[in-house]
Amino acid sequence: MAEQDARDPDHLTTTTEQGRFCVAHCTCGWRGPARRARSQARTDASAHETDALGVRQGAEADGQA
Repeated sequence: MAEQDARDPDHLTTTTEQGRFCVAHCTCGWRGPARRARSQARTDASAHETDALGVRQGAEADGQA
């Protein structure tokens, strides 16, 4: 059986460069703050995906999804 991707298709993040800054974006419309450190923008994106996945799993457990 193939391993399933735990990422939520409604919350796929990317980072883009805007001048000296890097910004994380999500397919849900979320946008992180502009960061000078790419690593921090990636951390913001990862935290958003984790938060979104946790909210979704909580809603499924409550029978709301």
